[in-house]
Amino acid sequence: MSRIFLAGAAGVIGRRLTPLLRAAGHSVWGTTRSPERQEFLRGLGAHPVLVDVFEAEALANAVFEAKPEIIIHQLTDLSEIRDPATRPAALARNARIRDEGTRNLVAAARQAGARRLIAQSIAWVYAPGPRPYREDDPLDVTADGPQGVSVRGVASLERQVLAASPAEGLVLRYGRLYGPGSAADAPPPAPAVHVDAAAYAALRAIDHGEPGLFNIADPSDAVSTQKAMTQLGWRADFRIAAD
Repeated sequence: MSRIFLAGAAGVIGRRLTPLLRAAGHSVWGTTRSPERQEFLRGLGAHPVLVDVFEAEALANAVFEAKPEIIIHQLTDLSEIRDPATRPAALARNARIRDEGTRNLVAAARQAGARRLIAQSIAWVYAPGPRPYREDDPLDVTADGPQGVSVRGVASLERQVLAASPAEGLVLRYGRLYGPGSAADAPPPAPAVHVDAAAYAALRAIDHGEPGLFNIADPSDAVSTQKAMTQLGWRADFRIAAD
């Protein structure tokens, strides 16, 4: 079993993923910026790590102390994205996490000697073209306004993770989330993915799949998930059993 550093353990996917990792026998060091969430993470079975991804030295020290074999990047900053008045600033903050935050995580992964880096991305920013979109199709990096800021943040994250050698970089392009802790109980417009299936993809990516990009979404004509099903053994219908 592996030692895992989970950045964003208290987030929508992180809080579903942590129990899955523990049930599989992994040891989890889970990060949060909030002192109040440390006990919550401890209750999930993680070793709480209070750190900000933008504090590069503190992050590197925290990762080095955890001595992880695997780093999982589930960090976002989307709490204000649904309000049209705050959406542009929220997208800019999230893009900064994907750019600068990812840069710090990659550097920490190298310093700690992690063997694999798994990162969250999104599956609805492909450039217009024939569907279903596959992983080698281009992203819409020339988009205008806040959308362009967001897409270019995604592109930066993906480039850095895939170039994280000697760590193996795997990028999970999630559909729009629904399920516990998200903003939607029912599937939003495709591509969509249940939070439990999203968490399951990260669990499978620990020991399966070649380095690269993977679409993670419910079956639809929006994106192809054949690569994730074949290489990761991923299932879109995976759900965590209710207590």
